[in-house]
Amino acid sequence: MTTARQVRCPQCGRNALWAPENPWRPFCSERCKQIDLGCWASETYRIPVETDPNDPESSIPEADQA
Repeated sequence: MTTARQVRCPQCGRNALWAPENPWRPFCSERCKQIDLGCWASETYRIPVETDPNDPESSIPEADQA
């Protein structure tokens, strides 16, 4: 018999069941899944990007930065 795998919930850090019985995997609950979705929707999570000063396409006019 196989033991269900436990993973750490990326939102709250509690153990979450990684199996078809957990419809919210890798999260522990629907609440944690919704909080994470809200962070993506509000752009709280961002990937840092370094712009190349020599690339003309990477320069953003200051009026568009606001």
